Amino acid sequence: MEKLLEVKNLTKTFTLGSVLSRVKITAVDNISFYIKPAEIFALAGESGCGKTTTARIIMGFEHATSGAIIHSGKKEAKNEKVWFTEGIQAIFQDPFGTFNPLRQVERYFFETIENYKLAKSKRAAVERIDAKLRLVGLSYEDLAGKYPSEFSGGQLQRISIARALLTDPQLIIADEPVSMVDASLRMSIVNLFKKLRDELGVSVLYITHDLATAYYVCDRIAIMFRGKIAEMGTVEQVLMAPKHPYTQLLRASIPEADTAHRWQGEIRLTDAEEEEYLRQGCRFAGRCPRVMDICRTTPPPDFEVEGAQVACHLYADAG
Repeated sequence: MEKLLEVKNLTKTFTLGSVLSRVKITAVDNISFYIKPAEIFALAGESGCGKTTTARIIMGFEHATSGAIIHSGKKEAKNEKVWFTEGIQAIFQDPFGTFNPLRQVERYFFETIENYKLAKSKRAAVERIDAKLRLVGLSYEDLAGKYPSEFSGGQLQRISIARALLTDPQLIIADEPVSMVDASLRMSIVNLFKKLRDELGVSVLYITHDLATAYYVCDRIAIMFRGKIAEMGTVEQVLMAPKHPYTQLLRASIPEADTAHRWQGEIRLTDAEEEEYLRQGCRFAGRCPRVMDICRTTPPPDFEVEGAQVACHLYADAG
């Protein structure tokens, strides 16, 4: 099976607190997954589960404590930003934060073309920009001479996608791409991802707390909790027949988007969240309605249950 991107045993540990009371938090704890060509794969879970930290490591914004990232069979070299060199581009949560309000939006497109040497003349550059914008339902005429304030949030997010497409990437990392877009526009954005997958063969790592859009747009999904993958499989397996108690509760109570929890350059945890990260056994044991004694002392391994991967002691006899 061909793998476009493979994450193997990825771990990221942060040290929090003062010199006299430092605590090590493993924000991403030995997780593994892969993304196939022309596939939309979701990392989903509530705020603080480690999904954005995972994405930042893949993009080179953070260095992993241990583990490996392999793109098209090539292991990421130390200090190398894979997304600059191996056809990976990113789309972020806040479309208004992506663009400087004092700069015309088209300048970002021309800078990308110049940096990657994608066109030999301005005319060729405009043609390339127009072609990518038309993929998202816009045109160069819609963009020329305008500033970010002249577009809606949904338009700016589509513009961000078009800009990412300039380099013909194999993989787009989309970090909560619809959480700050009006509900009426969310489907147009996720439908774009489907179009890119089906018509251009582009893969998407879709990072979200929104299980509804994940179910609609994704092929496979991994549910994260406190740095670990709780359950992983096809969206049908995981979301229509969830097996892990956390996935079952998550379906019943989908977290709301909370801009206060966007990445700010450091991790801030409540006492309860910190305790869950430090728990010796299953990190979900304190909330789990089906907790057993073994859950409080022993981290669960991954079990294969009806084709899905589930990290839960309930399935110890599944095999």
